[in-house]
Amino acid sequence: MDRPKLDIEKIKRELPTANDYLAEKYGKHGTPEREEFSAKALAYYYGELIKETRKEQKLTQQELADKIGKERAYIAKIEQGKTDLQISNFTQIINALGLSLKVG
Repeated sequence: MDRPKLDIEKIKRELPTANDYLAEKYGKHGTPEREEFSAKALAYYYGELIKETRKEQKLTQQELADKIGKERAYIAKIEQGKTDLQISNFTQIINALGLSLKVG
């Protein structure tokens, strides 16, 4: 039995991309709605990175908070993506976790 051939180029043209989906749901790049979505997505991503690294190192939120001189609730908000993380605080956290920040 012969399998039908797929027209990959046609599929690429016709299938929506992730960017198409985001533009439909949150607006095009540069719109306030899309910028808000992007900020929330980054906050969630960095929160997950911090949480997973903290857990790998078997640290509690309180222990991490104590290392950087912050409240445990602040660490919880970061890990939940519910607060705007300033670069100075982010740097303190990644240093406390033994990570490094590479820009570029």
